[in-house]
Amino acid sequence: MTVSYERRGSGEPLLLIHGLGSRWQIFEPVLDILAGYHDVIAVDLPGFGSTPPAPVSAPSADSYAHWVASSLLPELGIRRPHIVGNSLGGGIGLELARMNAAATVTCFSPIGFWGRTGQLWCQALLTVLRGAGIYTPRLVDAGLRRPWSRTLLLAPLIGRPTRVSLEVARGDTAGLVGATSFKAARNSFTGYRIESNPPMQVPVTIAWGTRDFLLPHRTQARRARDILPRAQHVDLPGCGHLPFSDDPALCAATILERTGNQSR
Repeated sequence: MTVSYERRGSGEPLLLIHGLGSRWQIFEPVLDILAGYHDVIAVDLPGFGSTPPAPVSAPSADSYAHWVASSLLPELGIRRPHIVGNSLGGGIGLELARMNAAATVTCFSPIGFWGRTGQLWCQALLTVLRGAGIYTPRLVDAGLRRPWSRTLLLAPLIGRPTRVSLEVARGDTAGLVGATSFKAARNSFTGYRIESNPPMQVPVTIAWGTRDFLLPHRTQARRARDILPRAQHVDLPGCGHLPFSDDPALCAATILERTGNQSR
């Protein structure tokens, strides 16, 4: 299997892992900042972006974490990198932390701190957004072309949608529509929970956008603090579920503080 990824910079390795229906380009706003300190690898998970599906029966945070540890890291020639994950990628990062397969882990709005209602909401909203792109592509594209309607379409995931260009919005929409492992990975959310035991083996930071509409900050960031009190918890004012275009400097500083390369 040929894995799609973007690699920039030099230094200690830093692996960036996207969320459900996303692709490595979601990290583009922070890549060059991080590459000034690290050997940065932003990867397309199997079945997302330009990476074909992996031969696993059920794509999930657990199975993807084992794929990263047993297949991807050896292929890249690195071991125990710093990990950054968003959403599903955050869940993968926390599983890698339990496996002691990372130097540090920084998660942005990770899955698994939901209750049953929050889990169903997340699955349903992402399904609706993808369905709109599949079944009404012309309508969605027309909406993306107008700044005010682009804001409405992107608001469920992004806190400051006006900062996203038409080209990027189209690319992200195409990535969501074309994600061949979307359904299986979405279904793996059912029953998935982050627990306090066994404990994480490496330093962990959990960052949450205060405008996160998909995994709401008000409830899920609080649960994260209760379940993992020893982690460092960071609020990202004005940021959404995909915070990197909302405030690239703040997101990059949050990552670099954990990796020990820059203070916020």
